[in-house]
Amino acid sequence: MVLYQIYPRSFADSDGDGVGDLQGIIDRIGHLESLGVDGVWLSPIMRSPGVDHGYDVSDPRDVDPLFGDVDALRRLADALHSRRMVLIMDLVPNHTSSEHPWFVEALAAEPGSPQRARYFFRDGRGPEGSEPPNNWPSVFGGPAWARVTEPDGTPGQWYLHLFAPQQPDLDWSNPEIADDLEHTLRFWLDRGVDGFRIDVAHGLAKPDQLENLPDDLEIAQLVVDPRDARWDRPGVHAVHRRIRKVVDDYPGATTFGEVWIGPVDRFAKYLRPDELHFAFHFALTGSPFEAGAIRTAIDDTLEAARASGSAPTWALSNHDVVREVTRYGNGEVGVARARAMLLATLALPGIAFVYNGAELGLPSDFSIPHDRLTDPTWERTEHAELGRDHCRVPLPWSGSEPPYGFTTGDETWLPMPRTWAGSTVDAQDSDPDSTLALYRKAIQIRQSWPTPTTPDVRWTSELDGCLEFRRENGPIVCMINTSRHPVPLTDGEVVLSSGPLDGDTVPPDTAVWLKR
Repeated sequence: MVLYQIYPRSFADSDGDGVGDLQGIIDRIGHLESLGVDGVWLSPIMRSPGVDHGYDVSDPRDVDPLFGDVDALRRLADALHSRRMVLIMDLVPNHTSSEHPWFVEALAAEPGSPQRARYFFRDGRGPEGSEPPNNWPSVFGGPAWARVTEPDGTPGQWYLHLFAPQQPDLDWSNPEIADDLEHTLRFWLDRGVDGFRIDVAHGLAKPDQLENLPDDLEIAQLVVDPRDARWDRPGVHAVHRRIRKVVDDYPGATTFGEVWIGPVDRFAKYLRPDELHFAFHFALTGSPFEAGAIRTAIDDTLEAARASGSAPTWALSNHDVVREVTRYGNGEVGVARARAMLLATLALPGIAFVYNGAELGLPSDFSIPHDRLTDPTWERTEHAELGRDHCRVPLPWSGSEPPYGFTTGDETWLPMPRTWAGSTVDAQDSDPDSTLALYRKAIQIRQSWPTPTTPDVRWTSELDGCLEFRRENGPIVCMINTSRHPVPLTDGEVVLSSGPLDGDTVPPDTAVWLKR
């Protein structure tokens, strides 16, 4: 399968408020059809104050009015299903919004109360409990603890938030949490959703004692250190078994886990027959454009798939990471490498994800005025880190200047670069050499191949920066040249190339599919 990730705020706006919505997706569903994708992963649309753009959920069984309503989601699911596409919905079980009724009740309750037992409320350390309970940092910067004012007006306990203070972590040792999530799962599955992408799937259990992290621990930004007690605790697997038991009541429904775990043996545990169906293995997402690194990332992901018996997943970008064009160098070089990596990715067995805008070759290297930044990382790091806004800018559809057909209004929720006129869907639609055309061709060709029976590839060459491989029983060989010089084109009929070939050589930053 090839699944397309939609960041709803940034895909298409139907009502002129500058923010994408569900009707906008329905109106642009022809774009998905022309790409040839098998379905959509929809980033959060549940009711939320929007501090972390939907990953702070105040009502998990409602659609935020910013995007529409439950009926609009049902209509989107029906529209996708009528075109033989699936709808995977984002699920956020690690934390709630601070505006969730549960947390409002917890703030009004006393220490030790059942209301506070749904979260991690703890007494502070030091004089009068003035210091956080431990040294855990937040992913968004600063400490992972915030202090509350008790109902009597005095400084009180602290609560855990691995992300923003407005995202208090749930305590999954409390059976009430799992019972409520089951209600949420069934609510959406009964309304036509085909499965869930589970946010922070490796973080749903915490150690009993909430002990300090080692002083010498280097906090990872992507794959986490095994000594980081915030993640990958043994109890997390009971949570996924509970989720799987519910999902199995709906034939065909699937779960995808966001699992930032490197060691294959630990990663594979999430994919046991009674846990997640699939999990994101992010090795290729973080790999530089270098032959050895790409091969290692592919081998590691395939090893994890073999160890777990699950299909591998591949993604070059998503809503949390720098877009591949920028990551690979920006400009013509970045675009060429991103196009080459697309062919390499689609040549692999498993499930490939395309993040909205990647099919247009969009970069994320432009300047956003600081007063327009919305990612909580910006404020939490005291303006040391810009955050993820640059990879979430709305898509350009048509026209020569912002808002490029994204909205009928004058403003978009994040500003759009004035240099994107040549990157719009309309501008690329009729250009046979555009990145959009390459995506369409590559996905169409991939869909014609027989389904692989094993998560394996055979490396046929790795010569001086050029990789060559084919998936087991696959119909094509993929060559990708990461070197700085042309390499000879091996025998075979050229099926597709990411850029112009130079006679019988493959130029740098180019990939080619060959039929033998």
